Amino acid sequence: MIKQYLSIKGNYPDAILLYRMGDFYEMFFEDAEVASKVLEITLTSRNKKEEFPVPMCGVPHKAVKAYIAKLIANGFKVAICDQKENPAEAKGLVKRDVVRVITPGMIIEDEFLDEKTNNYILSIARYSDNVGISCIDISTGLFRLTEGNDLLSLAEEIRRVAPSEILLPESSKNDRFLSGLVNGLNGIPITYLDDNNFDYKKCRERLIGLFRTFSLEGFGCEDKKAGICAAGALVFYIKETQKQSAGHFSSIETYNLDKYLLIDETSCQNLEIFKNIRTGSKHGTLLGVLDSTLTPMGGRLMRSWLRYPLQNREEILYRLDAVEELKNDVTSRRNIREQLNTVYDIERLGSKIVMGHSNARDLVALKNSLLTLPSIKYIAENLKSSFFVWDSEIGELSVLAQLIDKAIREDAPPVINEGGLIKEGFSEELDILIRAGSQGKGWLAKLEAKEKEETKINSLKVRFNKVFGYYIEVSKAQAKFVPSHYIRKQTLVNAERYITDELKQYEKDILNSQDRRNILEYELFTQIRENAAKLNPLIQQVAGFIARLDCINAFSEVAHENNYSRPDLNDEGLISIEEGRHPVVEKMITGERFVPNSIMMDDENNQILIITGPNMAGKSTVLRQVALIVLMAHIGSFVPAAKASINITDKIFTRVGALDNLSSGQSTFMVEMQETANILNNSSSRSLVIMDEIGRGTSTFDGISIAWAVAEYLHDLDGKGVKTLFATHYHELIDLALTKERVKNFNILVKEWNDEIVFLRKLVDGGTNRSYGIQVARLAGIPGKIIARAKKILYKIEDEHAISGAPLVAQSGAGSKHSQIQLDMFTKPEHFIVERLKNADITKMTPLDALNFINELQEKTNKACLD
Repeated sequence: MIKQYLSIKGNYPDAILLYRMGDFYEMFFEDAEVASKVLEITLTSRNKKEEFPVPMCGVPHKAVKAYIAKLIANGFKVAICDQKENPAEAKGLVKRDVVRVITPGMIIEDEFLDEKTNNYILSIARYSDNVGISCIDISTGLFRLTEGNDLLSLAEEIRRVAPSEILLPESSKNDRFLSGLVNGLNGIPITYLDDNNFDYKKCRERLIGLFRTFSLEGFGCEDKKAGICAAGALVFYIKETQKQSAGHFSSIETYNLDKYLLIDETSCQNLEIFKNIRTGSKHGTLLGVLDSTLTPMGGRLMRSWLRYPLQNREEILYRLDAVEELKNDVTSRRNIREQLNTVYDIERLGSKIVMGHSNARDLVALKNSLLTLPSIKYIAENLKSSFFVWDSEIGELSVLAQLIDKAIREDAPPVINEGGLIKEGFSEELDILIRAGSQGKGWLAKLEAKEKEETKINSLKVRFNKVFGYYIEVSKAQAKFVPSHYIRKQTLVNAERYITDELKQYEKDILNSQDRRNILEYELFTQIRENAAKLNPLIQQVAGFIARLDCINAFSEVAHENNYSRPDLNDEGLISIEEGRHPVVEKMITGERFVPNSIMMDDENNQILIITGPNMAGKSTVLRQVALIVLMAHIGSFVPAAKASINITDKIFTRVGALDNLSSGQSTFMVEMQETANILNNSSSRSLVIMDEIGRGTSTFDGISIAWAVAEYLHDLDGKGVKTLFATHYHELIDLALTKERVKNFNILVKEWNDEIVFLRKLVDGGTNRSYGIQVARLAGIPGKIIARAKKILYKIEDEHAISGAPLVAQSGAGSKHSQIQLDMFTKPEHFIVERLKNADITKMTPLDALNFINELQEKTNKACLD
């Protein structure tokens, strides 16, 4: 047995081998040592008395899925080694072999998957100067392919796909370009395959064989050789791990990276599109607000639409028209939601059926879903938008639903080889076997009555258990009356158990009948499953329509509930938002009303908006809500605004705060500068840039300099500039509007009252030169003594600044040699005179006071000029 185990294990060195022995899956040697720790099960050995005992652990085969899930979650591959023949009929050692390898990217079990998230495995291949990327979700049959030669866009696409596993050729270990692509993807398992499996000719043949076509022209990828190499390697990997061809992949989608609005992974995090920054959950995200889908495939498509916002105007309008119709048609919208509530995940059900991993309950779920199709089709056909045109013929699916309804029991067990699957009346042969079993219960009752009568033993009972089969039980007190033809089988404390020749023959007949019934039910079930598998292309087509309908209906429902409006699309470089709101913040704030704000951006007068104001006033909210509204318009959703006109945008970049990345030795400032460099190097005149507090990670002088230079660069880029929202505490930046014609100043309004501040959350024209930091510190709970001391220091700094024009940044002590004054590069020489005159109350000055005041100004001016 160990020889057999080692022989099989040798073919799967990178996987935990689950070796079937009776009712258990066993693991040996290193696999056992590793698995016992991960699964928290007892590590033992099979030959404890020998000098070198073999480490061993095992799990029950009926509970194996939970253990597999835990191994996969910890990044392991699992090879399932099953018995290939009946142990009762086997001569010698039972034949065994691996029937499937489960990897993080090769999962189809619902228990292991998030129902509203695709589980991708991604393959990367190089051909000439291009790099191909292909991904599949084996649980749904989704297959995609693209290629390019730009490292940044390819790396962002890999992050956008968010694969659970990556395939690479062995040679990629020495390929700087390919290695660069997967750098930073920590935690994603990488599987290296022999380069031969990425060979272009072999990969093209695999794809043509899979799709049964003469070429790949019909899929738009015949000329994409790098993409074909990546996709072909995936087809090979599926066959190697699943021990079958990828029969449920009926097509491949070829796409271009420039077709979609790009939001890099950093911006996705900053805008909290999929995960909130604090907990990583869906709650408090844009997805959490928009996703009111009712089906798993609708939820997955919603994520995809957010990952891949459209740039094509006609495609966006196509969605918007559909959303508007359902938003206005309350009856149809509610009816659709009612019907979708009864639809299961037919996309994944179809894949499981084709791969032979479905059970009777899966078929029942498919049937219940298919039975709703006529109602959904009727509603869709009565809608005007062409988005709702139903192209699929559902007649064959209705026939399949009727077949399943007639054949499969609603209460069928999860296993498919122990009977209880098929309804009575479906098969005459099966009905005979079922009746034989049920009649056997009556025969046993008659046998018990007959034996009691003949033996005069009142305590006699005829019973059954799985260990001993059928037996006759007699109490110890009456055992002396047992007839001689009874054969003792077992002795208990208070009873004796016997068998008879008649009972043994009955047991043989009844058990054979049950075995024949189980075999027949399994055969009937697999026939029905094969019928369903043949219709999988149609099932997947219907699943796609339902997913799209679900998403559009969700957009309509959310737009109705939250008072969203339809955005206009323009090609004039205009982003105009009237009374815009943050879609997430407005749903989460308590105790105050969300204050909407309007924004006007264009490429002629209002291209860069410098926004000043104190912390907590709402600058970041305004910035993020503009980015989210632009994104929502590009996915075909209505937006949280009274009115909006959005320019077709190619990229959204954000730089809105950073944390130290200590694990890679990167400080806040380094992360900030890397993100800023990415924006500067990849923005275009059609992009939207969000910059929040750039330069905070270094000294004031350096920070102002960098912020100023970055704003200038974005204004002057390619002679056209980039639409930018620039929030800052560096009030000196408002002077940019004096030298750059497309820069405009705005601030978040604050009301002062008795040295307190009230945040009005309103964006208004003009800059501000106050940060209200001390007032905000008081609101945050800083002790009063510190607040009072801070005020004194502030007054001194402002006084020094008013005279010298230079703010006191740090002072270690009175008279200290290390006192530092950092000059303000943007303050004009006459600034301090203006400030002193502003603060002077001439109504209270005597003529002598006025003369002294002018003399003081003159002396300090002369001193400042000499310095």
